[in-house]
Amino acid sequence: MLLPRAAAAQSTIAGLVTDATGAVLPGVTVEASSAALIEKVRTAVTNTDGRYSIVDLRPGTYAVTFTLAGFTTFKREGIDVAANVTVPINAELRVGALQETITITGATPVVDIQQAAQRQVLSREALDALPTARSYLSAGAIVPSVKLSRPEIGGINVGAGRVPQRPRQELH
Repeated sequence: MLLPRAAAAQSTIAGLVTDATGAVLPGVTVEASSAALIEKVRTAVTNTDGRYSIVDLRPGTYAVTFTLAGFTTFKREGIDVAANVTVPINAELRVGALQETITITGATPVVDIQQAAQRQVLSREALDALPTARSYLSAGAIVPSVKLSRPEIGGINVGAGRVPQRPRQELH
């Protein structure tokens, strides 16, 4: 299949992107758009030297857009690209308004402001498996953040109860 000479001829748009002080800007997205392109838009990103190159462009009229977060978008329209040429398009981006969107997902924890106590249930399996003295106080000692003290009232230790042991099952 033979293509007309103008359709086979490929051109390039290339250049340098800087900020208002003349410093190079790496990471700028450069888009060249034209009805002459099958995909309608070609994209490149500036390198560490602030240079970009968009290759294999068909002859036609192009618009080139430069975007980088924190800078205003710069756009040049009506760029005529002839066959087999490199068209230099440099851009100077100015600092713009930085916009951020923060999305927070999740539920707000329920905080009881009336009572500071916390309840925790130990399963029978946990009580049987952990080595404790089988008293209520020793069972409380294995719960995180519990501080135990034995008040003495008239020479009697309060809270010296025992956790009943589970009857042992015999295997038959």
